[in-house]
Amino acid sequence: MSLSPLPRFLLPARARIRIVLMSVLASLVLGTVTFHLVEGWSILDSLYVTAQTVTTVGFGDLTPRTVTGRIFATFFMVVGVGIVLYALTSTVQSIVHSELFAQYGHSRKMSKLRDHFIICGAGRVGSHLIRSLRAVNGVFMVIESDQKKVEALMDIGVPVLLRDATLEESLIEAGVEHASGLATCLPDDADNVYVVLTARDLNPNLHIVARAAEEQAESKLIRAGANRVVAPTIIGGHRMAMALTKPAVGDFLDSITANDLELGFEQLEVDPVSSLVGRKLSETVIRSELNIVIVSIRRNDGKKIFNPSGETKIEGGDMLIAIGNPESLSRLSALARGRVVRETAIEAG
Repeated sequence: MSLSPLPRFLLPARARIRIVLMSVLASLVLGTVTFHLVEGWSILDSLYVTAQTVTTVGFGDLTPRTVTGRIFATFFMVVGVGIVLYALTSTVQSIVHSELFAQYGHSRKMSKLRDHFIICGAGRVGSHLIRSLRAVNGVFMVIESDQKKVEALMDIGVPVLLRDATLEESLIEAGVEHASGLATCLPDDADNVYVVLTARDLNPNLHIVARAAEEQAESKLIRAGANRVVAPTIIGGHRMAMALTKPAVGDFLDSITANDLELGFEQLEVDPVSSLVGRKLSETVIRSELNIVIVSIRRNDGKKIFNPSGETKIEGGDMLIAIGNPESLSRLSALARGRVVRETAIEAG
């Protein structure tokens, strides 16, 4: 995700600032050259008097002695001071307008966010999550209270709010009421509990994933309203144990995580109008054409079927947990939503 180009409404302001700065520079050059030629002063003395004139300081240690010099000084005092005052007011006005427009545009963009993800905290865990969402072009908003981290995220074009994620107004500004998911990755478990409580109250349908620094915090986060709790230390311990005792399995999981095999996991909800409904897995293109493995099926009633056989029928509302390459998973996703996808496998009778 790259930085967006400068908005068009800022271009006239930049051009105006450039013009007034050039005008100030031109007036300094004009005054310096004229005083040098008319009064015979050195370039440095001429620049010194010119700067005194346009800034209205007027120390009086050097003054024009000739009639021509005095006439020019009078004219230059009126015009030069006017140019400098106009430059100052134009610069301040442009900066204020730019800030107002930026805030207005930011607010409008926030108000239009729908079905996005909110990441609270951009530390070690949050930064990995940000990279993963950027890799799949996910729509998300980050809330971070550290100024340096915010600046680093802004430099790479990540949408971020410099706010305290534990405050209700911060979550509202991030669009929590219209978000589809929230991940709280703050380093303190108590802060994560507070974020979960506040977010759940603001959006009862929000899918919340919380980080637990300590194992005992998991039950508290679940009671607070988190749908899932991730404990990086526990997961790290499991992965190390697998790498030690079952290195081949560990290498395979690492290959999927690093996308070395160009494979990925996906969850796909089957729409009732999908052509997959009522058909056996063996009668679809899922395995024969798309080369996708269905690892599990979760029924509407919560029942889970692990490693379903080819005789398993797909029902409307099923959640398919699949593994395959991104292109095939995209095609299956369209098929599950009821969109037309060319099938060359066996059609249902």
